[in-house]
Amino acid sequence: DRERSRSGCCNFEMAEPASTDTAKADSTTQPTDPTGSADVDDGGAKATAPVSVSQFMMSNKTESIMWLLRLFTLVSTFFFLFPILGVAEGGHFYQRALLANALTSACRLHQRLPRFQFSRAYVTQALLEDSCHYLLYSLIFITSYPITLCLVPVAVFSLLHATAYTRKILDIIGPNSVPWVRSFLDKMTTHQQSLFKFIACNEILLMPAAIFMLLGGRAHLFLPFFYYRFLTLRYASRRNPYCRTLFYELRVAIEQMSARPSCPTFIRSACHKAIKLICKLAPGS
Repeated sequence: DRERSRSGCCNFEMAEPASTDTAKADSTTQPTDPTGSADVDDGGAKATAPVSVSQFMMSNKTESIMWLLRLFTLVSTFFFLFPILGVAEGGHFYQRALLANALTSACRLHQRLPRFQFSRAYVTQALLEDSCHYLLYSLIFITSYPITLCLVPVAVFSLLHATAYTRKILDIIGPNSVPWVRSFLDKMTTHQQSLFKFIACNEILLMPAAIFMLLGGRAHLFLPFFYYRFLTLRYASRRNPYCRTLFYELRVAIEQMSARPSCPTFIRSACHKAIKLICKLAPGS
């Protein structure tokens, strides 16, 4: 009996490593994603590639909605610039473009920020995001008199941000599908920095345009003040330094122009006063 009990104990001790190995084998089959989900997000696509465009869009609903809103922004901008459906309808497309941009910015802001909280820290964090800047931008101009310069940054941003998602859809359709669209997307990617500078130039030029609109009676009293706050947010942006860089380049160009001997004295004095005023109004960043 003692020998049988000893042999039983030995058999039990011999069986434990096998159960441990089984547990290890089971653990290797579990997902390695820290969130505990089996699907790991890889640039908006699942680990298993979808077989159709509809499945791809349904598996990335938020990105798909933002892509469709950006396309709607581009279409609305086109019908505003070229009023094929009538001049009166062009004003409606102006508001539709800004509304679609506001919805796109709100979706992007929801992705970038944690859960909404009624706190000063949350608002401060939101104001650091570029998507929050253009959400405010759309709300500022959506009730103002239609101005073409206002839709330029919105349309170019929508075109740039829709490039990557459009390329993914073309890859699903076929590796060589719609070559002229692929060529256009490649050119957009190549000239991306130049387009960002072009957007920053429009943002700066809209400030005097807002003042002239107020003087012409085509804007409400608070439009220049609201837009000034937007411009200070763009100047202090962490992810998009092009507005700040362009301000510096314009300052250097004006200083060089005013330093020429052929420049009249009153123009030189006006340039120096304008530079001093803008530097005083610029936020410390």
